[in-house]
Amino acid sequence: MSETPDNVVRTYIGTHRTAFLDDLAEWLRIPSVSAQPEHADDVRRSAEWLAAKLKETGFPVAEVWETAAGAGAPAVFAHWPAADPAAPTVLVYGHHDVQPAALADGWHTEPFEPVVKDGRMYARGAADDKGQVFFHTLGVRAHLAATGAEAPAVHLKLLIEGEEESGSPNFRALVEARAAELAADVVIVSDTGMWSETTPTVCTGMRGVADCEIDFHGPDQDIHSGAFGGAVPNPATAAARLVAALHDEDGRVTVPGFYDGIAELTDAERRLIAQLPFDEAEWLRTAKSHAASGEAGYSTLERVWARPTAEVNGIGGGYQGPGGKTIVPASAHLKLSFRLVSGQDPYEVEAAVREWVAARIPAGIRHSITFGAPTRPCLTPLDHPALQSVVRAMGRAFGQQVRFTREGGSGPAADLQDVLGAPVLFLGISVPSDGWHSPNEKVELDLLLKGVETAAHLWGDLAENWAPPRPVAAAATA
Repeated sequence: MSETPDNVVRTYIGTHRTAFLDDLAEWLRIPSVSAQPEHADDVRRSAEWLAAKLKETGFPVAEVWETAAGAGAPAVFAHWPAADPAAPTVLVYGHHDVQPAALADGWHTEPFEPVVKDGRMYARGAADDKGQVFFHTLGVRAHLAATGAEAPAVHLKLLIEGEEESGSPNFRALVEARAAELAADVVIVSDTGMWSETTPTVCTGMRGVADCEIDFHGPDQDIHSGAFGGAVPNPATAAARLVAALHDEDGRVTVPGFYDGIAELTDAERRLIAQLPFDEAEWLRTAKSHAASGEAGYSTLERVWARPTAEVNGIGGGYQGPGGKTIVPASAHLKLSFRLVSGQDPYEVEAAVREWVAARIPAGIRHSITFGAPTRPCLTPLDHPALQSVVRAMGRAFGQQVRFTREGGSGPAADLQDVLGAPVLFLGISVPSDGWHSPNEKVELDLLLKGVETAAHLWGDLAENWAPPRPVAAAATA
């Protein structure tokens, strides 16, 4: 076999495969469940373990960063400067905390005792997100083996969060406080996935989200519907009418200004989405639904990836017990969420929703509306040179064409884009069958090693083919 860079990378990965998987298994044994206070020490142990392993990998800087003055779960930061001061600066984002898991949930094996079977590693966090964070450790070493260098071709930084599975309550504040150390030309998010085992894809964007709760109050107590019904306003009726008015007959959100400024899909983007091997019947089975529905004029994938939405997450009010209770209820309650796309500002959407709701509250009904912390959308243009580097690196690893997807959900990546002013790219190798947040979570080992290989190719490709605007990268290495 000729000693091409690609063959050197594959040989290096093959030689170190066993040690790499043994280390990953050791990390997975730490039950770093951020949502459960009894595991706070385990989350910290996970951060300390990773920082030590990154030092062992070769990162000159690998630190545990506290959040919320020590009251939050710790993150890990690492930095390995390139030899060339003018090289691009890349920040890799992931998280080391995991979802709760117990054998009684339906696991076939103990969730925090990794098991390898049929080319898969089963454990909580195997795919989401420890496996996808950890492939960067072997990837950078394989990159150095192929180049013969002592430092990566880019200024490589890692920020591995400890609270993602708890909603990232302290993440933005951490990024704002540490913005100078985190400064980067591009952010690589390794907390995502691919279309399937046979169709490698790169995600180009995630939707944002704004959510709210609305309380309606009518009479000061439940009152007799015979004596008072039809003569006083009913808060449950007001809630129902508001929900009914949220969409028009074409499935479009009726809040004025909701669609202002959004990035519309181009014809090229629609063609790329249509090329994916999408089986709507299978998708509906996965969704446990019996029909597709949504905004007219868009396909199912376009609706969940590239269009903003409004959903009723919960509705209630009045008597809910067995039998009848003929009342006008004193109160009603709604939970709404809005998925947002590039071009929408969550705070502008919040203001528009507040105004729209207030205009539809009848006399005699009092209401209050409370919004949660929003998440901004993020989108990388298909022609961005850094995105093309990711596509080329993944294509070399997989040996086939790489296609494009988006994510319908939301995550903290947009905070990095917003605070650091850097484009966000996605590099993940997880597939839908990996069972994120579910019993028997696993990662496909062949795909995990393809992630290693992709990372090994990516840093050189970025350094060779992209000259980002200055002075961001230069300042980051000062």
